[in-house]
Amino acid sequence: MGKRKVGALEKVDADLPNLQYKIRRDPQSYKDDFQNQYNQYETLRELFMQAPASADDNGIVSLRDLIDFVSHVADCYPVITANFPNDLVQILSLHHAELEVELRDKIVGSLVLLKNKDVIDSATLLNTLFPILVSTPSKSLRALLFQKILSDLRSSNAKTTNHRLNRTIQTVLYNLLTSDRASPKGIWAVKITRELWKRQIWTDSKAVEIMKEASLAENDKVITSGVRFFLGGDKEREEAADESSDEENIDMGQLRHQVGINKKTKKKQKELKQAAATVKKKERKKSQPHPLNFSAFHLLHDPQGFAEQLFSRHLQNTKSKLNLDQKLEVLQLVSRLVGLHKLTVISLYSFFIKYLTPRQPKVTSFLASLAQATHSLVPPDALEPLVQKIANEFVSEASASEVAAAGLNAIREICARQPLAMNDTLLQDLVMYRKSKDKGTMMAAKGLLSLYREVGAELLKKRDRGKDATIGMKVGEIKERRYGEEAAGEIEGLELLEQWKADERRKKREEMGLPPDAPSDEDSEDEAENWKNWEVEEDESDDEEGWINVESDGEDINISDSDDDKPPAAKKAKIDAGSATPDTTGDKENPDAAEAKRISKLATTRILTPADLAKLQELRLASSITKSMPSTKRRQALEARHADDPLTAAEIEAPGLLGKKTTKQEKIEMAKGDRDQTHQSTTAMRKEKKRAEGKSTTNKEKSRQKNFFMTLGKAKSKNKRSLVQTQKTLRGHIERKKRGGKRGNQGQ
Repeated sequence: MGKRKVGALEKVDADLPNLQYKIRRDPQSYKDDFQNQYNQYETLRELFMQAPASADDNGIVSLRDLIDFVSHVADCYPVITANFPNDLVQILSLHHAELEVELRDKIVGSLVLLKNKDVIDSATLLNTLFPILVSTPSKSLRALLFQKILSDLRSSNAKTTNHRLNRTIQTVLYNLLTSDRASPKGIWAVKITRELWKRQIWTDSKAVEIMKEASLAENDKVITSGVRFFLGGDKEREEAADESSDEENIDMGQLRHQVGINKKTKKKQKELKQAAATVKKKERKKSQPHPLNFSAFHLLHDPQGFAEQLFSRHLQNTKSKLNLDQKLEVLQLVSRLVGLHKLTVISLYSFFIKYLTPRQPKVTSFLASLAQATHSLVPPDALEPLVQKIANEFVSEASASEVAAAGLNAIREICARQPLAMNDTLLQDLVMYRKSKDKGTMMAAKGLLSLYREVGAELLKKRDRGKDATIGMKVGEIKERRYGEEAAGEIEGLELLEQWKADERRKKREEMGLPPDAPSDEDSEDEAENWKNWEVEEDESDDEEGWINVESDGEDINISDSDDDKPPAAKKAKIDAGSATPDTTGDKENPDAAEAKRISKLATTRILTPADLAKLQELRLASSITKSMPSTKRRQALEARHADDPLTAAEIEAPGLLGKKTTKQEKIEMAKGDRDQTHQSTTAMRKEKKRAEGKSTTNKEKSRQKNFFMTLGKAKSKNKRSLVQTQKTLRGHIERKKRGGKRGNQGQ
């Protein structure tokens, strides 16, 4: 029996991809064919809805194929398929738990496809998928829905920020957390928010409020996820930004080279165009202003209330179910909030008392948290018992060297932020440990001594103050710090600019042959040079007052209005030197005068020009580089380190590791450092670089890779050549070289 011939229409009906292709090209011609397929879909859907659990495999396969077909061409027949999205939403919402896996995934994919074709909007899609995400027990479905939700939110905010959609989803996530604080469903709100924060899609305070509510939840997983967001979310965002910038690094020269030497195909040309578009996009990003990515800590609406609620709910509450590691994370968050925003939570410091013992597990983390929670506005009375407890428990002759070093380092970190927490008796006892035989303890004690030489030299004995601190106390540059005192209204690094100007003025006077240290008029030449860019004439009314010549008792005194009749600088220096003594005594009697003298004259008598500001920035940079050197004083960096960067337990333990003996294997690993694991010669590295750039090798290098027997015949023939043949060959080589090779392309 021969094969039955299939008609053209039957072929179209049986081949849905072929019909889909034809409909996309000419929708009106195939409208009846699509209507037949859509009627068949509705019939199968009604049968499935009547008994979802008892549907046979053939019906499910047919329904799945028809759903895929209709979703691809639904935008061509919007009137016929008006109810199609609602049907899919109904099937998925009501029967997602009992749907066959492939059919369920196909429905989710079809909804996403309809959204991409603008048949439905993002709000409808997300409001359909999110309730299923938080309620379904299927792990594979949760992973699929989570990925689809994230990709839809990213695509919706790709070209421009979709504020309306973001507010809608953020409100849904916020309500999910606040409606039932004990429910584990809130973990999905945390995951979505953290991923979008990492990708810099959500960077506003609403996202931070969602994570704030997660941290205040009652489920331990939700609490831990919310707390970890504050402790590490900003770092993740920076790393993601670095990765995305690295992915866009495309070598255009290599691509052009490959397109030039390889076979020219449409694929290569397309790749080159895409790479060029990526490079242009990257260049546009460089020219645009950098977005202000505020830290999550700075976007909190009420940090004081947040810190108090965290502390009372998770740390003070005896019914809290958090383990030690989770409590430590909450404590780190509270301490960072207190230190960064200079909050006042007095009960927090008494909480530390019972944990400050060497036998406490992870005690260095408690010490680091205590140091982070310290700032200049913490009352010294609240910190003195803690410092005394650390000194008694950790720092003693009977303690191990690592314990003593950790205790001294913790005390130094606390006192760097609040120097008034130390008393002179305890400080003198702790400073004596600088003579310890253990290197870690000795370095920690020296660090405490150098700190108080700068912030509280009056607490040290005279022999321990050092030269700089002693001179500073005599001159009045170093004075006793008072509680709550803030240095307001000062410009950072202005004293560097003033010192630089003084040095430049001294050099100019030396070049002119004048005494370098003699006082002179204001540096009007420098100011005139700096103000040239602004084209503003200075008011010289103050400079027109000269010395006045008056005959009195046979002495001539300058009375001229011009600047040409000034007396020698030496006389003026003598007069100023003679009047220095009463001014000094006046400063001692009048502290306000000493304070006015300490403030920079540039801040009170000058308007900084663009040249001044540029030089100030240069001096600041040089100063910061100098401070980062290990041989210089770094108290300012130590004092402000906790403001944005956390203080870790490893930094508390660091001095204790100085005296620890390292094994031979550890020394080898330290010596290797950041070196590559495999050693390569310079030639091998050059070859690898050329191979990575897509460049070819020379004929000489290629011959070395050939099989020996392939080159054996040529070597034998070379050895058999006569002198005349060799000479002829060399002459021919020279002639070819002059012509530009065998092709003769020299000079082209």
